[in-house]
Amino acid sequence: MLSAIEAETKIRSLISPLSQRDPATTIEVVPLSQALGRILAQAISSDLAFPHWDNSAMDGYAVRYADVGQASTANPVSLAIVERIPAGQVPQRSLQPGETARIFTGSMLPPGADTIVPQEDVDAHEHHILVNAAPRQLGAFVRRQGEYYQSGDPLLKAGLRLSASDLGILAAAQCRQIPVYRSLRVGLFSTGNELVPLANPAPLAPGKLIDSNQVALEATLHSIGITPVLLGIVPDDPVVLQETIAAHLPHLDVLISSGGVSMGDYDYIDRILLGLGAEFAVRSVAVKPGKPLTVAKLPAQSGGTLYFGLPGNPVSALVSFWRFVQPALEALSGWVDLPQRRVTGYTTLPLQGDQKREVYLWGRVAWHPPQGEKPEGYWFTPASGSKSSGNLIHLSQVNALAVLPAGERSLAAGAPLSLWCLAVP
Repeated sequence: MLSAIEAETKIRSLISPLSQRDPATTIEVVPLSQALGRILAQAISSDLAFPHWDNSAMDGYAVRYADVGQASTANPVSLAIVERIPAGQVPQRSLQPGETARIFTGSMLPPGADTIVPQEDVDAHEHHILVNAAPRQLGAFVRRQGEYYQSGDPLLKAGLRLSASDLGILAAAQCRQIPVYRSLRVGLFSTGNELVPLANPAPLAPGKLIDSNQVALEATLHSIGITPVLLGIVPDDPVVLQETIAAHLPHLDVLISSGGVSMGDYDYIDRILLGLGAEFAVRSVAVKPGKPLTVAKLPAQSGGTLYFGLPGNPVSALVSFWRFVQPALEALSGWVDLPQRRVTGYTTLPLQGDQKREVYLWGRVAWHPPQGEKPEGYWFTPASGSKSSGNLIHLSQVNALAVLPAGERSLAAGAPLSLWCLAVP
């Protein structure tokens, strides 16, 4: 068995990110409205500066600092109102000494003005104002052209997973068509004679199980921006399994299965992959749950597809996906600034480990301020119920895994520990 770190390193060595392949086959252009969650394939710059022009950060009055730098309640400065400039209107004249323009948040600064006086610092009259307080400095409440971004500079770098705020930036820069890496082509199937699809309307027969793995794994793939190719349930028949795998390999970047990778009489996946010429990186990992894990890469003539064979037990399948498959898919997609899911926290309850294997205990993590003797930080509470790899029920609402190194037999309540967050905290 490999350690978790060894398995992670071997998996990483198999990955050929989309960013390192022929752009003609990996980059597509999509409308901005369809770019959320996609990986930006090329750096974006803009011909626009941000702000586009000098503008006001306050509702108030545009002034010359030289006119009002000494203003006070005891010595107010009178300025003539010569213009009113709503947002979206271009100023019609330059300010001269002794003049001011009524201005609003976002309004263009008129030529000659260099400072904004907030409206609460003046006594306003029909044709003039009295400034009762000097601005804090020259340029107060003025947003200068190019202060946030200079035209032609990089705006967004390649390799970003585009967020809602990124789309807002691109919209402001008038970017309507966005170059992104194509979506990964990921196939997904379950294997097992005992499995029944959820769509089957018949009552569940004795000895049969609903294929919950495919439902949970499909949803998890969707959550990271991948729409998988669903291949259904494949029986424990080596001929049918071989035909299914071989038929789909040329069309996929990744093929994921659950079940059939242990040492039982009906576990055929590894021998089928061996027959197809696969290069194995991982056959089993010293972790609990999830020891049976197959990771292999098919030869180029079969498409060079990356294969992940997950255990069949539902907890093992999901934990293995979270820990090993999801980071690989994120790297493969061309995402550069990969999320750092490992954080240090504390456990609210005692935890039990294992002498020989790294243990993952599922539960919930939340940030808590200092309370009594408890320090500020991430606090982990394990899920209730049995820690069996078949206990899918108690995975409800989990958002983190506590990671206990091999040989760590127990942790006391309040002890620090490593956490693997399923969502970036």
